Amino acid sequence: MSSANTAYITRDLAHVWHPCTQMKDHEQLPPIPVRRGEGAWLEDYEGKRYLDAISSWWVNLFGHANPRINAAVRAQLEELEQVILAGFTHEPVIALSEELCAIAPAGLTRCFYADNGSSAVEVAVKMSFHFWHNTGRSAKRRFLTLSNSYHGETLGALAVGNVELYKEIYRPLLMDVITVPSPDCFQRERGESPAEYSRRQFAHMEAALGKHAQEACAVIVEPLVQCAGGMRMYDPVYLTLLREACDRHQVHLIADEIAVGFGRTGTMFACEQAGIRPDFMCLSKGLTGGYLPLSAVMTTEAVYAAFYDEYVKLNAFLHSHSFTGNPLGCAAARASLAIFRDDHVLEANRTLAARLGERAGALADHPHVAEVRQRGMILAIELAADKASRAPYPWQERRGLRVYRHALTRGVLLRPIGNVVYFMPPYVITPAEIDLMVEVAREGIESATCD
Repeated sequence: MSSANTAYITRDLAHVWHPCTQMKDHEQLPPIPVRRGEGAWLEDYEGKRYLDAISSWWVNLFGHANPRINAAVRAQLEELEQVILAGFTHEPVIALSEELCAIAPAGLTRCFYADNGSSAVEVAVKMSFHFWHNTGRSAKRRFLTLSNSYHGETLGALAVGNVELYKEIYRPLLMDVITVPSPDCFQRERGESPAEYSRRQFAHMEAALGKHAQEACAVIVEPLVQCAGGMRMYDPVYLTLLREACDRHQVHLIADEIAVGFGRTGTMFACEQAGIRPDFMCLSKGLTGGYLPLSAVMTTEAVYAAFYDEYVKLNAFLHSHSFTGNPLGCAAARASLAIFRDDHVLEANRTLAARLGERAGALADHPHVAEVRQRGMILAIELAADKASRAPYPWQERRGLRVYRHALTRGVLLRPIGNVVYFMPPYVITPAEIDLMVEVAREGIESATCD
């Protein structure tokens, strides 16, 4: 590593504890200090550039240092940077709420704000439980979740997820949930369509709801793509069946759209592809275009009404975050939504997604690729030790890390999840940049699977 970068690395490692990282790894692979970003690219202190193929942990939609979002945040900074949202309000949060309600599935008319995705899940979980308490159904206190799901890493969010790597050590601290087999279509039989498998897997959820409806508050799902679980995907028919069953059994449906919302799956919200409206929809990541921490939980008038009462009834939802509805975050979010409207982003993304699928699809023939799967602007390549049986590489071999390291040498930021190499790029990526990131991934996969 060059001397200009080294100075920052030394200072970093003296004090910074990085997320989702075994810090000892940095003895061999130091963190890369980023000086600036522009469009789909990041640049270090020596001028080396990296194509951000994962949108900086799935948050960046319209590129780094986007001029329109920059201008909106700068203008807001001159007016109001922060104000308490209890007893006060401001135009950015009012306007953002109006705009979200206009584009969300019909019937989601109330917005409760928090700081990040995990916090949004905490809000939805607490709000669902509290709703049933306020409406005289206090026996409803458990949650149904899918195997291989991920909803964040605060304790409530961790409890309703099911990725053991994150959850196992903290299990003694977590509430007990009901885990239902996932409709993950990687597991389907040869010749079985994703829709057929998703429909077949719904039998497990139907049985669980039939058994636990009297004690269940809600089912929580990541619509269409289980992202941190390896970008595993399923068919929209599962959500259609789930909505009907939740209504029939009087159980809430929480849609965690934190990673899949704002165009990632091809529609503004993944739920749209099933034609459903959840009772709670959690939003974050791309909400501000990747600029600032902000999350929202959208819900219905029926839920809102259950908390609307005289103060002495003590029915209010007493949940708060200091930076709830921060004006700077709201300004960034409004600018991001304006880009969606003005630039016909979803339509343009269809062309980009087709290019991505065409280029990456060729990797399906690789002897150590078990599957190439795609949903909109998310594409994943599943590596396997044996293609025929789909037997995975042992996790201890860290094959994905080999791909990551190769990509860095070629100026591309990939961050595989175990044996899954994936792309989730900013929407400003060009066809030529798509070609580059796929070619670098191909090289990395060749290198990582050659022994």
